[in-house]
Amino acid sequence: MAVLPSVLRRLTGTEQGMREQLDAASRRWTYWPLDQLAWLCREVRRIDGELPGPAVAVVRRTVLATYHTSGPLHDVLATVDAPLLSPGEAWADQVLADLPDLGAGWPELVTHALTATSARPSARWERQARALLDAVGCAAYRDTVTGWLALVGRPRTLPLDRGDYDPDIAHAYDPYNATALRGLVWLLALAVDGPADTATARTLGGLVETSLRKVAGIGPRNPKVANAAVWALARLDGDHALAQLARLATGVTYKGTLKELTAALDRRAEALGLSRAEVEELAVPTYGLTEVGRRVETLGGATAELTVEAGAVSLTWRTAAGRVVKSPPAAVRRDHPEELRELKAAVKDVEKMLAAQAERLDRQVLGRRSWPYATWRARYLDHPLVGTLGRRLIWLVDDQPCGFADGALRTVDDGPVTAADDATVTLWHPIGRDVAEVLAWRAWLERHGVVQPFKQAHREVYLLTAAEERTGVYSNRFAAHVLRQHQFHALAAVRGWRNRLRLMVDDEYPPATRELPEWGLRAEFWVEGAGDEYGVDTSDSGAYLRVVTDQVRFYPLHAPENLAHAGGGGYEQWVRGGDGPVAPLPLDQVPPLVLSEVMRDVDLFVGVASVGNDPTWSDGGPTGRYREYWHSYGFGELSATAETRRDLLARLVPRLAVADRCRVDGRFLRVRGDLREYKIHLGSDNILMSPNDQYLCIVPKQTVEAGPAGVFLPFEGDRTLGVILSKALLLARDTQITDPTITSQIRRR
Repeated sequence: MAVLPSVLRRLTGTEQGMREQLDAASRRWTYWPLDQLAWLCREVRRIDGELPGPAVAVVRRTVLATYHTSGPLHDVLATVDAPLLSPGEAWADQVLADLPDLGAGWPELVTHALTATSARPSARWERQARALLDAVGCAAYRDTVTGWLALVGRPRTLPLDRGDYDPDIAHAYDPYNATALRGLVWLLALAVDGPADTATARTLGGLVETSLRKVAGIGPRNPKVANAAVWALARLDGDHALAQLARLATGVTYKGTLKELTAALDRRAEALGLSRAEVEELAVPTYGLTEVGRRVETLGGATAELTVEAGAVSLTWRTAAGRVVKSPPAAVRRDHPEELRELKAAVKDVEKMLAAQAERLDRQVLGRRSWPYATWRARYLDHPLVGTLGRRLIWLVDDQPCGFADGALRTVDDGPVTAADDATVTLWHPIGRDVAEVLAWRAWLERHGVVQPFKQAHREVYLLTAAEERTGVYSNRFAAHVLRQHQFHALAAVRGWRNRLRLMVDDEYPPATRELPEWGLRAEFWVEGAGDEYGVDTSDSGAYLRVVTDQVRFYPLHAPENLAHAGGGGYEQWVRGGDGPVAPLPLDQVPPLVLSEVMRDVDLFVGVASVGNDPTWSDGGPTGRYREYWHSYGFGELSATAETRRDLLARLVPRLAVADRCRVDGRFLRVRGDLREYKIHLGSDNILMSPNDQYLCIVPKQTVEAGPAGVFLPFEGDRTLGVILSKALLLARDTQITDPTITSQIRRR
C-alpha cells in the first residue's frame, strides 16, 4: 500500500492527468480499484480544493455496492464538502439548483429524506419530519416536491460509460439518490392535510409506474421507491388516492409492489365495510366528465371538449365563433396555462384509467360478480367514465341478454328492456348460450356500430375435447410450442398469472399459475427452459430466451405446489409431513367457464409469444433447430382465436377497398396483387407467395393495432387482425410498394 501513491503518480503523470483519470472513473457506475479511486479523489481535492460532483457520485455508488461500513472511500466522503444529492439525474439536479433559493429548512428536509433507509418510516422519523415540514410549510412542500418527482425517470443528465456486462445504467436510479427519493415521498404523504388533491395522487401513481419500468440487466428500476409511493397513496385520504391504488392494482405485475397494493386496498375495503371489488368500482373518478364520455370546458371564450368514444380519448378545441382548431388558441395558452395543463393531464389520466377498467372488466368474466340493477346502472351504465365501457358490453338482466344502443337498453331484437331496481345483473358470456344467440349478438354489434372493449360476443369458447377426455386430468392442447420467455412472462402477469423467469441454473421452478379463489381452484401451465448453450439460448443475465410448453392442469386452490428443474420437465409435488400428493382435478369436473377462460389465456400466450409468428425466424433461429416448428406453426392448423379471426374476416373482406382482390380460403387470406398472389396465414400473419410458396418477410410496425381506417372491427385488442388487414391492403397494390426490403423479395424468382 505504501507504494501506491508513487505508482499512481507515475501512471497519471501530471495534475491534469490525475483530473482526467478521475473524470474517467466518474463516468462509471462503480469503480472497483477502491484504493486508486480514493487516492485520485484526495489528490484532485488537494490540487483544486474541491471534489467534482460526478466524482462524489461514483464514490457514493461504489460505497453502497461494497456493503462495507468503513474504508478509504468512506474517509473521502467524510472529509469533502459533498452536494446533498449526487448530480447526474434530472430530478436531483433540479433539487440542487432549487435549494439555494428555497431558503432555510429545505436542506434539512432533504437531509432527513436521506435517512429513509427502512421499509417504513418509524414514529420517530415521522415526528422529526413533521417538525421540518412545519418550518417550510406543507403547501409549499407539496408544490415544490411534486415538480421534482415529475422529473424522476428522465434520461441521465451526465451520461455514464457502460461496460460490456453492465446493466442499462442510463435508465437506472442512482442508489444514493433513491434513498432520498423514498424519504421525499414519505414526506409528501405527511404534508397532505385532508383528502389528497389530483396532482399529488397523479404524481405518486406515475412514480410507481416509472419506478417499476423494466431496465435491461436490472429488472424493475427501483421497487423500493415504487413501494414508498404505494405507502404514501395508502396513507392519503380521498377519492383521488384510492383511484390511483385501484388503477395500479390492475396493471402492476411486480410481485412485491402488487402485494403492497393488494394489502392497501384490502385495508381500505375493511375500513369502509365493503368488499374489495366494490371499493375498486367506487374508486373510479369522473375526471370532470359531466355525462357519459363527455366533458366541456370554457377557457377565455374558447371551448374544449374532451370525449371518449370506442376507447379513444380526444380533445377538440373550438374558437368563440365555433370554428374547430387543431390546438388551443393563443389566448388560452397565454391566459390559462394552469387550466390548460390540468386539462391535458386529465386526458392522460382518462386514457390510463380506461385501460385499467377494461382489464378489470375482462377479469370479471371469472369473478362471479353480480349486481342489483340500480347499483349496476350507477356504476357501469351511467358512470361518466366506466359507462363508455359498460355501454359497449352485453349484460344479463335477470337472465335477459341486453345491450345499450340509441340511448337505452335493448334486446337483440332492439326491443326495450325494463327492470326493477333489485333485478340481478351479470356479464354475458357465450359459453352455454345457443349458437344462434351468439351470432345474433355479433350481428347486433355490427348493426349498431358497437366496438367492444374486449372480445365478448366474439370471445373464443374452449370445450373439452375427445383427447382431453382420454387424458383425464391434463390437457396437451397447447403442448410442444416454443415461446419467447420474456414476452410470455410479461403477458402472463398482465392476465393475472404468477410466473418466474427461468434461469439456466441448477434450480427448480413452479409452473405458471393462475389462482381462482372464487372457484376454489388453481390452474397450472407447465413450461421448461429451451436450449442448453449459455449466451445463445440465454440472455446476458442467464435467463432462458425461450421456453417449451407442456400440460395444463387444475388443482384445488391450496394443493401443494408442483416443481420441476429449470431446463427439464418432470413436475412433482413436494409434500411436507409425510402426506401424499394431491391429485389434479379431472377436466370434466372443471366448470366449463373456468376451463374455457384458462384455455383462452394459454392460447393467447402461445398466439402472442410463439417464435412461430416472428417473421424473421424463417431460418429456424439458432442453428436452425426450430425450423420445423416455425413452419408447422406459421402455416399450420388454426387455433380457436385464429378461427374466430377467420369468421370475422369472411364478413369484413367484402367491405374492403380491395375486396375484389381478397378472399378467405381455409387457413389463409388470399390476396391477388399485380406481381404475385399472396397467402396470409390467419394465425401467425406469415406470408407465402405464388407460384412456389416462397416466403415473404414483412416486419410490421409495433404500433399496428386497429384495422385500416373505414373498416369496422367489433372489438379492440386483436393486433394480429390489424396486421393481416394492413398487409392485405399493402400487397393488393404491390406495384406501389417502395420499401426495397419487400420489393426485392417480391421480384426475386
